[in-house]
This record gives sequence, C-alpha cells and structure tokens, in this order.
Amino acid sequence: MIFILYPIVIFWLVTFLFFYKDIKAIQERDPAATCICEIVLLYSGLHAVVLHRMAHGLWKMKIPLLPRIISQFARFLTGIEIHPGARIGTGLFIDHGSGVVIGETSIIGDNVTLYQGVTLGGTGKETGKRHPTLEDNIVVGSGAKVLGNITIGKASYIGANAVVLKDVPPNSTVVGVPGHITKQDGEKLDKRFAHAEILDPITEDIDELSRRIEQLEKRK
Repeated sequence: MIFILYPIVIFWLVTFLFFYKDIKAIQERDPAATCICEIVLLYSGLHAVVLHRMAHGLWKMKIPLLPRIISQFARFLTGIEIHPGARIGTGLFIDHGSGVVIGETSIIGDNVTLYQGVTLGGTGKETGKRHPTLEDNIVVGSGAKVLGNITIGKASYIGANAVVLKDVPPNSTVVGVPGHITKQDGEKLDKRFAHAEILDPITEDIDELSRRIEQLEKRK
C-alpha cells in the first residue's frame, strides 16, 4: 500500500518545488488558505495550472495528442479547461475554478486572478490570434466572459458576469453586458453602472407624487 503513495508524494513535492510562485499567489490572495500543504493537496485551481504547464511544454515541443490528453484529464479532474496552447505567466490564481475556460491563443500575464465560470474565448469570427490577452495584476469576476482578440490592460478589474468585447485600458473597472468602463485610474466615468449611486425608481415615483400633491395644495 505504501508503494502506491510514493508517486503521489513525489508529484506534490515536485509541484511545491517548481510551482512555488503559483502556490504563493494562492496563499497571499485567498484568506481561506490556511497552509501550503492544504493548497498543494486540495486546490483544484493549482492542479489545473500545474497540469497545464506540463501540457504547454509538450505543446511547444510539437508533440502530438499528448498535450490535449493532459488538458482533458485536467478538465475531468478539476472542472477547469485550459487549452495547452494558452500562454500563462506566473502567479495565476484560479479561485474555486469550476467552469473556467481558457482558449488556445489566450495570453495571461503575471499575478492574474480568475474566479469560477470565467471564459477567455473567441467570437467565432477570427483566425490566428482569436482569444484575449490579459496583462499583469488583473482580476476577472465570477461568470465574466472576455471574448475575441482583445487586450485587457494591467491592474484592471472585470466585474462578475460582464461580457467584454473591446480593448480595456490599464487601471480600469468594467461591468455590464456588453462591458462598460465605469472607472479608470480611480475616477468614475459612467455612473449608470455605479450601483451605490443608482436611485430607487419607486422612491423617485413617491417623491414625484409628493411634489404634485404639494403643488395641488398650494392652488387651493
């Protein structure tokens, strides 16, 4: 029985040694991560990234079939689908991870965070480079779709369930369907999507009725 555990132990030791930056990223960004051992053993996002880096290495060597087999195994194991052709920087944190899809020509910079249900996909219209480029220090919220050969500038935030089809400049916040930039370099640009500042329509109607009643009382 103990001989069965040897390959598992060796695999996770190699993971710790060669993927320390990815592990450290999870430790720094997830308050639920209590220790490195827990991250290495239980975090499906890390497992998907580790298997992708193996598949990507084989992909660059133009080895047929095996990279796709590894990526499909990773999908079965983690619920995260990353094409072996995708280029991923260090410190990628895929939180929870179920339903995440990263297309073949996607490029992801360093210290990027993706939440569950994120799609980095194509629109079906392009050839060649047809998936997004995410620069460094980007956060993509749950369920967001970033589609096409577009670039998301560094230090940007893509809100949950947003659908982004156009380039986004650095230091921007994007929400909505289709995605709208609501903040750039700390300055609010579009208050229509600033939920804290949107007025309640029922309250507005009551205020309008109150104003009309006041006007009618003044006529008496």
